[in-house]
Amino acid sequence: MTTIAFYNLKGGVGKTTSAINLAYLAALDGYKTLLWDLDPQGSSSFYLGVSTAVKNESKKVLKSDIDLLTTIQPSIYQNLGVIPADLSARHADILLSEGKQNKKRLATLLSALKKSFDLIIIDSPPGISLLHDNIFNAADWVLLPNIPTTLSIRSYETVASYFTDHEFDKKKLKCFFNMVDNRKNLHHETMGFFYQDNLFFKNYIPYLSDIEKMGINEAPLETFARSSYAAKCYRDLWKEIKDECVAKVG
Repeated sequence: MTTIAFYNLKGGVGKTTSAINLAYLAALDGYKTLLWDLDPQGSSSFYLGVSTAVKNESKKVLKSDIDLLTTIQPSIYQNLGVIPADLSARHADILLSEGKQNKKRLATLLSALKKSFDLIIIDSPPGISLLHDNIFNAADWVLLPNIPTTLSIRSYETVASYFTDHEFDKKKLKCFFNMVDNRKNLHHETMGFFYQDNLFFKNYIPYLSDIEKMGINEAPLETFARSSYAAKCYRDLWKEIKDECVAKVG
């Protein structure tokens, strides 16, 4: 089982759309995939048409009042399950601080799913906190979507420093450019500079209206705009991630 977290210190960089589209492509590719929505906004849950079955379910999972396995819901897509989020996830830091091994609680919970899934994708909220320490420990890879601007790249550098200072494995960190505006010279210049570093995948996701339509369609891009350039970019990025980060199945 491989666990990938989509994360950034900043909000609004496309973590959720990336998590949804790449989870769908993984499932389409035959991987038994689980998407765990840990963002209190519940956007991934919304896109995949699921909601929590129990009041304050996220809180109860982190308190071990209910078993993680019981919270998994099937999506309408083959091979793709979801652990939905609700607003009680906003209390994650407090709940995790109350337990033993409070930086490895998520890793312990996920260990019970090894025989059930090939790939787990975590949609992380922005920020750095005890919840994120748990995510960094639990994930095999932490993928950061970055808009090719100075502030977005600076947020990566802050995360990299945090990994060093708190003794997380920096080899887990990988980046890809997201929301790229091909009309902007600054985006191209920034990408050209950082592509010299192997931290960045070569494929990127453009800023296109088809991706924004995911909210209207409440579905992964591949299901309603497969022939679009944006969908092709996600397929290319998934292939690169799969080849570099995900164990083979079958």
